[in-house]
Amino acid sequence: MFDTGTTTFMILSTSLVMLMTPGLAFFYGGLASKRNILGIMIQTFASLGITTVLWITFGYSLCFSGGEGGIIGNFHWAFLNGIPFSQAFSGANGQYPTFIFIAYQMMFAIITPALITGAFINRVTFKAYLIFLVVWQIFVYYPFVHMVWGGGLLAKWGVVDFAGGLVVHASAGLAALASVFYVGKRKSDKDAPPNSIPLVAIGTGLLWFGWYGFNAGSELRVDDITTLAFLNTDVAASFALVTWLFIEWIHVGKPKFVGVLTGSVAGLATITPAAGFVPTWAAMIIGITASVVAYLAVQWKNKRGWDDALDVWGVHGMGGITGMILLGVFAMKGINGQSGLIEGNWAFFLKETVSVLAAAAYAFIFTYLMLAVINKITPVRVSEEEEKEGLDTAILGEKAYDEGTL
Repeated sequence: MFDTGTTTFMILSTSLVMLMTPGLAFFYGGLASKRNILGIMIQTFASLGITTVLWITFGYSLCFSGGEGGIIGNFHWAFLNGIPFSQAFSGANGQYPTFIFIAYQMMFAIITPALITGAFINRVTFKAYLIFLVVWQIFVYYPFVHMVWGGGLLAKWGVVDFAGGLVVHASAGLAALASVFYVGKRKSDKDAPPNSIPLVAIGTGLLWFGWYGFNAGSELRVDDITTLAFLNTDVAASFALVTWLFIEWIHVGKPKFVGVLTGSVAGLATITPAAGFVPTWAAMIIGITASVVAYLAVQWKNKRGWDDALDVWGVHGMGGITGMILLGVFAMKGINGQSGLIEGNWAFFLKETVSVLAAAAYAFIFTYLMLAVINKITPVRVSEEEEKEGLDTAILGEKAYDEGTL
């Protein structure tokens, strides 16, 4: 009943997406100051465990059960009730077990809220973050998954998102910006350099590698669209890397390794919603545009004094929004059955644009209000003394490095 090749491919894709979360921890951990490495990394790793618990108990059910055209699912499949391990996944002609699809989507749920943490590094208590992790998924991530990938409202309207431009990056990026506005600026370590650029490079490599499973795996089977998404992912990231390299080189007078790494991630985030819908020449344009938009967004953020520490809004938020809009432009019917503005389909372009802007606005507003409510339960921001000491020692009682050996 099951196709062994497709089953193996989906297991591999699931594993690759899982690897992105430790990769994100290394990426953020390397960018952090030396007193806050573990504080940011534990937030990312915590999502691996807590999100899995949520997903198995009711998250998957809320995302993928329920009626057509809705905003959120129901609890019919809570605790995977009624889903035997031998059940075939109906969305791929019964080629692999449903349990693999459940696990694959769970990896997306794990990394999405973890993306947000880079914005409020060194400022948020671990207790408040754990509450944030649970509530944000239930009221932001799960509804978007259901509406776009679970046959809900946006899917019925005709919105498509191949691997998470709206569902993952736009929602997380605007939630990050809301958290920056609510929590406020850092009082310590704001100008501290990254503690380990090589660690950032390792994290970027793992993210890039895992992104092949993130995008190519989102076809949910092995066919020509799978290979197109795989190639488009690498092309967009590479063109974005080169674009950021030269923009920054011209702007500041020197090539910057962190900039090269950031540019590649911007390209990866921006191609995500479009990877399986656009030709490779469009992926080149998307990669170039990704770095231009993200670089300008970061410069704007700096001028406005927004303390988005690791540029989550500029890279992921603006990347997701840009990718959805460009999907509306470059989608071609001959590739995956969907035509965009380039083929005269104004309606699809407008649907993609309106949907991602509306989703971004909702994620921003809800996140800001949610943090205000959490703050009434437990302080969201650490004390000035804890911030000055560093979260590794103040909250965890641990250090990333034995400074006596450095």
